[in-house]
Parts: sequence; structure tokens; C-alpha cells
Amino acid sequence: MKEKTSVTLSPDVLTGIDRLAGSKRSRSAFIEHVLRQYLRERAKAERGARDLAILNKFADEMNAEAEDVLRCQAPED
Repeated sequence: MKEKTSVTLSPDVLTGIDRLAGSKRSRSAFIEHVLRQYLRERAKAERGARDLAILNKFADEMNAEAEDVLRCQAPED
């Protein structure tokens, strides 16, 4: 179910929406599509930031472990 809302936009923004939406999509449908895309991208960026924080938290430990593994694999001279 959708809810009705009111948004005030400048004329140049409305002109851009009308140009991009074309005659086959309403302003509302266009704006909803753009906002859904924006929300997906924000959620993805937030997940990426959380993942990066986790990796950074354990980076020293993981790097030390990788160095240890590489030392074990290196041929002895």
C-alpha cells in the first residue's frame, strides 16, 4: 500500500524529472524509482563500511598469520 505525501521541488528539478521520466512514467513513479535506487546504494555502502571496519580491526592479526604461512612455504636456502 502506498501513502500520499507532498514534496516541494524547484522548477528546474521538475523539468529534469519530466525530461528523464519521459511520457511513459509519472513523476511519482520516477521519483520512487530514484529514491529506491538511492536507498539500495546507501545500504550497500553502509554494509561495505561495516565490513571494512571489521577487516581493519583484525588486519594486523590476519597479516601476521599470512606472513607466517608464507614463511612456512618459502624454500629454505
